[in-house]
Amino acid sequence: MRRIAALVALGGAAVLLVAGCSSDNSDTASSATATTTSAAASTTKAPLDLSQFAVLPAVPEPDASTTTCDYPEATPAVKENTPPATDGVSTVGTVDVAITTSQGPIGLTLDRAEAPCTVNSFTSLASQSYFDDTICHRLTTTEGLQVLQCGDPSGKGNRGPGYEFANEYPTTAYPAGDPALSSPVVYPRGTVAMANAGPDTNGSQFFLVYADSVLPPQYTVFGTISDEGLATLDAVAAGGVSTPGSDGAPNLPVTIQTVSA
Repeated sequence: MRRIAALVALGGAAVLLVAGCSSDNSDTASSATATTTSAAASTTKAPLDLSQFAVLPAVPEPDASTTTCDYPEATPAVKENTPPATDGVSTVGTVDVAITTSQGPIGLTLDRAEAPCTVNSFTSLASQSYFDDTICHRLTTTEGLQVLQCGDPSGKGNRGPGYEFANEYPTTAYPAGDPALSSPVVYPRGTVAMANAGPDTNGSQFFLVYADSVLPPQYTVFGTISDEGLATLDAVAAGGVSTPGSDGAPNLPVTIQTVSA
């Protein structure tokens, strides 16, 4: 599946919104902010007014202290692993995760109430060293989408663990079919979320938001990034990308060395 992108005209700017990164054919959120015409492109672009976008909705209260998850098979795994348990998955509490990288530490706090099945998958993969010795293959630096994407052991952004699973918060905070599911909201600095190639195609790829970013609420939020981790991400972002433009491999290569939860 190739990356899908949509242009949404907002406040005189066109925000290029997202597409895919899944367990088998991935990217992330596709970037950014652009002007609507070539004539406009030749002028100074006004800063993106984030106040025109909604904030993420409140996290729904879990119905019970445990839930059942489903991880159906997808394209064969790029790296061997055992799918996570599906029954008795906790919806309570948080999990601290320590990621060591070649550019510095990135601490995460994962929230089971937001996304129990996502946290269950991430911690299962981490316990199997699935993320160890893998690269973060994509950095976006355009206003409106500023993230570092990781989680594909192939380093190509199109592979995953051999299974997929459904979206969770914020998608699940809206009624099915709600038009708001297609309306952009602000994913704030410090958010960790799943990349996908469309609804319910989550796998192993995730993105780390180092500046407020604008996306439809179709990317599962499952935790936050520590201040130390944000400092690491800021340094990587300051180095820019290795290709012309604002979307590509980071100039400062980021290798995930270990992930422990």
